[in-house]
Amino acid sequence: MKILVTGGCGFIGSNFIRYYLKRNRKDEIINLDKLTYAGRIENLLDLKNNPRYKFVKGDIANKKDVENIMEKGIDAIINFAAQTHVDRSIVKPDDFIKTNVYGTYILLEMAKKYGVKRFLHISTDEVYGSIKRGKFKETSPLFPSSPYSASKAGADHLVLSYYKTYKLPVLITRSSNNYGPYQFPEKVIPVFIISALKNNPLPLYGKGENKRDWIYVIDNCIAIEKVFKRGKIGEIYNIASGYEVRNIDLAKKILDILGKPYSLIKSVPDRPGHDFRYALDTKKIKELSWRGPKISFEDGLRRTVKWYIENRWWWEKIIVRRRGGKD
Repeated sequence: MKILVTGGCGFIGSNFIRYYLKRNRKDEIINLDKLTYAGRIENLLDLKNNPRYKFVKGDIANKKDVENIMEKGIDAIINFAAQTHVDRSIVKPDDFIKTNVYGTYILLEMAKKYGVKRFLHISTDEVYGSIKRGKFKETSPLFPSSPYSASKAGADHLVLSYYKTYKLPVLITRSSNNYGPYQFPEKVIPVFIISALKNNPLPLYGKGENKRDWIYVIDNCIAIEKVFKRGKIGEIYNIASGYEVRNIDLAKKILDILGKPYSLIKSVPDRPGHDFRYALDTKKIKELSWRGPKISFEDGLRRTVKWYIENRWWWEKIIVRRRGGKD
């Protein structure tokens, strides 16, 4: 099978490509990535000489970029490509609409034109909005709170419309917060780790009472593969660990691992529209023989901290570039 993976130089996409190629020795992957600030060719340097992997620089919102690949014969598409940072979406929403909505539309059109066998769209739990008690099911209504989550919700609706209208063989996954190696250092866990390593303040929104469900990125990749191969066409699948932690406790856990004082935690003004809690019901995906995460949060967090300690080369030049205003 020849698979087009979009956004494969990003955090989850790069982890998925590496995981998938190890497990599926007969399949090939073409990775289409625009290489924006968070998409880094360094994330997949170890696959540079792999004959079953090819990188193509391009934009999913550019029809010609996508069609040039589709013309060569593609069996399936897995769409990771997205603008994902909530804070950035608040400042500049237009990039999120272009990539997340229009880009998804282009991919759907090309998938329809060239008759792909499967189209898997990677979404997020943030499309549901916040929930005080209980858990969101795949049938729960969508109440996105930020331009980012609204753009992802719009893309989800587009994907499902192409199934209902054109019978395109689509699938959607919505996962909780991912963490692990290669996560760009604007997300909360790498921000906390790197700040602590440099003995800088850990910026915590408000009182840090907001809760998130955290899943190690490889556990999400395992679940995505299950949906890709066994999921029922036209369906949505939630992916989560069931482990919830407050942001304040997350900061403390990272400081404990590094042996740093809690005095490094610094409260900063909360961001607009900050969702309080996300929680997902995962009964549906367990019907595909996914038994939940293999890696506990405590173990995964230690692995992640260790990776950032051992791979300063990967993030230090990003920090320098951002300080220089070239991000």
